[in-house]
Amino acid sequence: MSVSIRLTRGGAKKKPSYRIVVLDSRKKRDGEYLDKIGHYNPCVNPAEIVIDREKLEKWMAQGAQCSDTVASLVKKAAK
Repeated sequence: MSVSIRLTRGGAKKKPSYRIVVLDSRKKRDGEYLDKIGHYNPCVNPAEIVIDREKLEKWMAQGAQCSDTVASLVKKAAK
């Protein structure tokens, strides 16, 4: 099973908010996920990024691959 870390969309029309989740890469974007490791809200200024670093490192050690968007969010959250 290939595991990926990516975003799932939530929120109202034209007011998105996203969860950062770990899921099987074959699942749909908003499908069932294995673990929620954070959230991202681009509608506030500055954008709110919350990531549980311990869970992220645990899943990365087990072979999970971050999407490009999540990887950039992790870099921004580290600053």
